[in-house]
Amino acid sequence: MARFFKKVPRSNISVAISEQKGVRSLHLGGDMIQSAMRIDAPNALELFYTQCMMGFLLFHPAPSHILMIGLGGGSLAKFVYHQMPQTKTTVVEINQQVISTAFNYFALPAEDERFQVIHADGAQHINDHPLSTDILMVDGFDDGCQIDTLCSQEFYDRARAALCKNGILVVNLLSRDKHLDTYIQRISDSFQGHIVAMMADVRGNLIVFAFQHSPGKVAWKTLKARAKKLEAIYDLPFSDMVIKLRKYNDCYPIHLEI
Repeated sequence: MARFFKKVPRSNISVAISEQKGVRSLHLGGDMIQSAMRIDAPNALELFYTQCMMGFLLFHPAPSHILMIGLGGGSLAKFVYHQMPQTKTTVVEINQQVISTAFNYFALPAEDERFQVIHADGAQHINDHPLSTDILMVDGFDDGCQIDTLCSQEFYDRARAALCKNGILVVNLLSRDKHLDTYIQRISDSFQGHIVAMMADVRGNLIVFAFQHSPGKVAWKTLKARAKKLEAIYDLPFSDMVIKLRKYNDCYPIHLEI
């Protein structure tokens, strides 16, 4: 059994931390794990879906700026900070208790010129900052439920406007969500159909990549070659990600068309 050792009330939603077998986890409003950190490897990506969210590197390998909506335990922010020194990271988190918990319990680095955490509403932030980021990563849940303001048609329209030329939106969705098809259609409508997706887990997380401008056709063999190069740099399973992309987008036998 996981051992809960901290609970912080947030109106009717609690922020809680548990530890089990050397892994510390963050929970928001229930038992579902929102973020996890292996205590002896605090800067690694413990959850596979977070590894898959880094799949944008197959298409945009050297972003100058990444904007993240939703901090959680800061897994993605820490990974980018320690592994991508050329990249600036800004994280927008609406819940101050989540921010405090991430700094106090999840080894979040101190803010500096490459890393900033902003206590604000993510939807409002992107509305106020058009053309501001190369990669926009959205991972906003309360105990397994999408936050309404982060999955509306208006939000996805604003997300596209926030991206620089050749920018990519990366969204974590749950494949078992009864509204999944609606969310995917909204993303597709906002991005003029320039989207691809992969199943990170069976009946689990679905990662959607939406492109500000279409990169056109990309040969699977080209993606495989890119994956090998990225694996040598980041020690993440990019080859598996290409397989997952191909499985989910099997209508394209030779090229991935975006």
